[in-house]
Amino acid sequence: MRRLLTLSLALVLTPILLAADWPNYRGPAHDGTAPAATVSSGAPKILWKIPMGAGFSSIAVAGERAYCFADVNDKETCLALDRATGKGLWATPIDKTIHDRSGGNGPRSTPTVDGDRVYVLGAYAKLACMNAADGKILWSHDLLKEFNGSLPSKGWGSAASPLIQGEFLFACTGGSNQSLVAFNKTTGNVVWKTESDQPTHASPVPATIHEIPQIIFFTKKGLVSVTPDAGKVLWRFPFPFQTATAASPVVGGKEGDIVYCSAAYKVGAAACKIEKTPAGLTAKPLWRQENTLQQHWSSAVHKDGYLYGLYKPDGLGPESLRCIDIETGKIKWLQKGFSWRGGTTLLGDRLIVQNNNGDLAVVQAVPDAYKELSRTHAVDGQAWTMATIADTQIFARSTSQAACLDLSGR
Repeated sequence: MRRLLTLSLALVLTPILLAADWPNYRGPAHDGTAPAATVSSGAPKILWKIPMGAGFSSIAVAGERAYCFADVNDKETCLALDRATGKGLWATPIDKTIHDRSGGNGPRSTPTVDGDRVYVLGAYAKLACMNAADGKILWSHDLLKEFNGSLPSKGWGSAASPLIQGEFLFACTGGSNQSLVAFNKTTGNVVWKTESDQPTHASPVPATIHEIPQIIFFTKKGLVSVTPDAGKVLWRFPFPFQTATAASPVVGGKEGDIVYCSAAYKVGAAACKIEKTPAGLTAKPLWRQENTLQQHWSSAVHKDGYLYGLYKPDGLGPESLRCIDIETGKIKWLQKGFSWRGGTTLLGDRLIVQNNNGDLAVVQAVPDAYKELSRTHAVDGQAWTMATIADTQIFARSTSQAACLDLSGR
């Protein structure tokens, strides 16, 4: 279906499917893809812009509200905003703020909205569930103390966002024999806990491969897929490294059975093909590129067999936006002028690329060549996150501002 939802550049407005909210990190499908909307071929228009505390959370949108995680008076604070105006509705402090001179202060992860509740995971691994109406904390866990957990990086802290599928919330604690954990999202009770993987900055992702539902974590051992209901390991793809920086896994390919991963600091990227055998699922290595395809935390998006993402090679070319064949790892094109600090979002056949300087570039998601359609300066400050999309609206965030832009052309 998604292949049919292309946007015609010849028309000013092209009606396609009705869009939805963006309730969590990387959107409703957890893959950086926005449901298609009626959008203009012109540059987005700024609707509002407000000051924002330090942090690297992207903005979640549900109904008439937007939610962000920011430093307010040295506290990691979940904020609820009026979607139409940016006006603050409530602010709930969760934990102390992390201070990192090389990167920046404030929380790193994105709120998850599910029904009438909002969930956050702080830089010091404090997990909290709040009432979406007023921000009241309903339950919380300290993943470090309760699970003998660990942070991916002492300086940067934790950057993973909570994942909710069905009745469960999934997180990686780093604790021995209790690293991968599922909580009941309503009560906060532990449903299961297993394995001893060390966490990275990557958020877990849901997938259905060979008709088998699963949750895929990217840990310092590599990729590990487990059953949502019991935490049984379905397959592993060894990709060991010691750094904390890692992008969230991307599932793609023609049959939806290829899983891609990338980490920085001379680690690189790789992809595996998940095969079904009489003994169960197994991960077959497809390719690996060291140094040339490194993503710190900005995850790529996938369309029609190609990845589009921001990369920082170590001495092997410029920081750039790149198009990569997910099956082979071959670079189709690269465009200079984009930092690895930013993010990519997919809307139909368009990429919304947030650069680290706060610019939003609208680019065609095609493998033949780089084709930029427009560029708008959305926010000032360090814009080290991805823009999010709900209906025809783009929500951008930096370490000092948040903004809402409109793509409808009205």
